[in-house]
Amino acid sequence: MRRFLLDTGPAHDLINRRQGVLGRVDTERQAGNRIVIGTPVLGELWSAVEGSASRERNLQRLRLALSRLVDWPCTDEAAAQYGRVFAELRRVGRPMQQIDIMIAAIAFALGDCTVVTKDSDVKAVSGLVVESW
Repeated sequence: MRRFLLDTGPAHDLINRRQGVLGRVDTERQAGNRIVIGTPVLGELWSAVEGSASRERNLQRLRLALSRLVDWPCTDEAAAQYGRVFAELRRVGRPMQQIDIMIAAIAFALGDCTVVTKDSDVKAVSGLVVESW
């Protein structure tokens, strides 16, 4: 079983049925793989719904997409991984948004996890497996 952690961009594509992400999610689930999102991404998705002009329609889309996903919380292990990744990035002089560090940390805490993103920043995290859908 493989695990895929969706970043915000691919999660938005899933919700809005763009870029083939819905089909990929369904294919991976049928193959027995797990598709998850981290709580920080869920927060970003909710903020998009709350800030949209079509709140009710977007809320329905979000809830439908969430039925295909597992929400992975920010655990104590993820917090420890965050500290490690943050310090490593600081040592090499590579600034990164905190949300991206959190996503990487959750992926490390999950173990054997691939981050699905369009963001090239997370590719700079050493040891992180990244795919673009």
